[in-house]
Amino acid sequence: MRNRDKVRYQLFLEPKLAERLEEMAAKPGVARSDILVAALDAWLTRQGSHELDDRFGGRLDRMSLQLGRLSRDVQVLLESLSLFVHQHYCLTAQLPEPDAAARAVGRDRFDRFIEQIGRQMAAGPKPLAQTGEARP
Repeated sequence: MRNRDKVRYQLFLEPKLAERLEEMAAKPGVARSDILVAALDAWLTRQGSHELDDRFGGRLDRMSLQLGRLSRDVQVLLESLSLFVHQHYCLTAQLPEPDAAARAVGRDRFDRFIEQIGRQMAAGPKPLAQTGEARP
């Protein structure tokens, strides 16, 4: 494109920015005008936002995965607590003086409790209010 087909602008740069521009323009075949045109075009078309995606996208993806895992872990904890409270207050009768038979019953109940949590977590997330009645 010929110079007469272009519009001329004058601008003022701070000294530090001017030094950086001069350093970039010191390379052979690079003009200050071309650098400024490219920078202005990138800024006007918002191509600078892609640089942020390139720079921080991977980190944000990892953080998103970590939050997903954390959400899953919290759901497991909430489900466990919900079932425990439900079983403790609604299903479990008071045991007499602890003895070997009572400990065996307690271990069996705990094993069923863990199995039930596993089944409900495998079924997928659901509101805690739907725990309802005890499931076998």
